[in-house]
Amino acid sequence: REHGIIDALAEHEIPAAADTAYQGAGPTVAVPQRRRRKDPDTGRFRKLSRHQKDVNTAHAHRRGPGERANAELKNWRVLRKIRSSPNTADRLIAAVQTLMIASA
Repeated sequence: REHGIIDALAEHEIPAAADTAYQGAGPTVAVPQRRRRKDPDTGRFRKLSRHQKDVNTAHAHRRGPGERANAELKNWRVLRKIRSSPNTADRLIAAVQTLMIASA
């Protein structure tokens, strides 16, 4: 959270979907429902309700394309150790995306 992205999203009221690591990050950051803590009587985890599972499924469907795109970009060796300026990096990433679309 040191990068300030979450604060910038909240300031401009831009909604975002994140994983459970961002629990409590603010009203604009949607996170999935966590599995409930263990029941002290039975020692078992409490199950999520059907509605909570449906919310988590919808959340995963929203995050999926971005996660797959990040995974695909990580496969490109040229992006592993970028030592150029961020201005050059965004052009390089755009070129990689163009190559990925062209090869699909």
